[in-house]
Amino acid sequence: MVGCGNISAAYLETFPRLDAVELAAVSDLNMDRARAVAAEYPGVRALTVDELLSDDGVDLVLNLTIPAAHAEVALKAIAAGKHVYGEKPLAASTAEGQAMVDAAAAAGVVLGSAPDTVLGTGTQTARKAIDDGLIGKPISATATMVTPGHERWHPNPDFYYVPGGGPLLDMGPYYVSALVTLLGPVASVIGAASSTRDTRIIGSGLRAGEEIPVSTPTHVTGVLVHASGALSTLVMSFDAVATRSSNIEIHGETGSLAVPDPNRFDGEVHLRRLDGDGWELLPVSAGYQGASRGIGLEDLALTPAGELPRASGELGFHVLEVMQAVLASAESGGAVPILSTCERPAAVALSRPREAEAGSLP
Repeated sequence: MVGCGNISAAYLETFPRLDAVELAAVSDLNMDRARAVAAEYPGVRALTVDELLSDDGVDLVLNLTIPAAHAEVALKAIAAGKHVYGEKPLAASTAEGQAMVDAAAAAGVVLGSAPDTVLGTGTQTARKAIDDGLIGKPISATATMVTPGHERWHPNPDFYYVPGGGPLLDMGPYYVSALVTLLGPVASVIGAASSTRDTRIIGSGLRAGEEIPVSTPTHVTGVLVHASGALSTLVMSFDAVATRSSNIEIHGETGSLAVPDPNRFDGEVHLRRLDGDGWELLPVSAGYQGASRGIGLEDLALTPAGELPRASGELGFHVLEVMQAVLASAESGGAVPILSTCERPAAVALSRPREAEAGSLP
């Protein structure tokens, strides 16, 4: 694991519940922090990044660095012959993301990318409802994430307010990944964006009260035209307060679905049928039960050789290009075509990870 910051705690809680992945070593720019993590987990070593990448006992690198460093660390790991699974977004730019995808393919290693929340029962139950025809042909979707800003709780929020951050690059991966999982890849986008404030005030930690600059849009709206013809409307904001609507709604010819927060693994899925009397709660019918951050690592390790993991680098790159295209459209005022595509990730049957057949990484 490279990077022992805030998000690492969620992965560290999950590792003991994974059967196909074992944490061997950790690294961080602050080696004291790495050593503190290693001390909590018997058998885990604190290594420098170079030591970790040259270690024959490391097969897969979990990249939890800040977005600006995702590509640098991933490319070094790939060059060392390691499989890589990284936090979202895949990279800070499409050029970096493409370099990662190309390098992994050339090296014959597997590239995976968060979010893996879409593998949980919430999004997967909704996907099964669509695949089973419960809403007929999908027509449109809405996806909304509204919060007043991460500086209110994060002690070092600077990276949220520079290019590669913002509500779209930070939270958008959950929503766009879910939309692609539910409705398939995106063919073109159009977007608009704004920023309410030029600075933000850190609200917690040792830097509380410090003012930081904002250099990326903090309210973004986009329309995604899926290759299937379905249209998704996306609203991502660090400027507003809250929303009462469902995080994602999918509308079809014969029904509508209310889909739970894609930043969670579970949650209720509700269906409103064309001839029904109201909203009905669908039973949990698909997805990894009891999943938490890190299940994407397990899914990658269990994926048979030659197949893409569900939380793949291909999907991560497509989602990254979609988000960057929304921002480019916001600047140009015109529609932007999406040059990449991806397979709609394979559905997850209702199971716990250990029920899957173990694959063999190349």
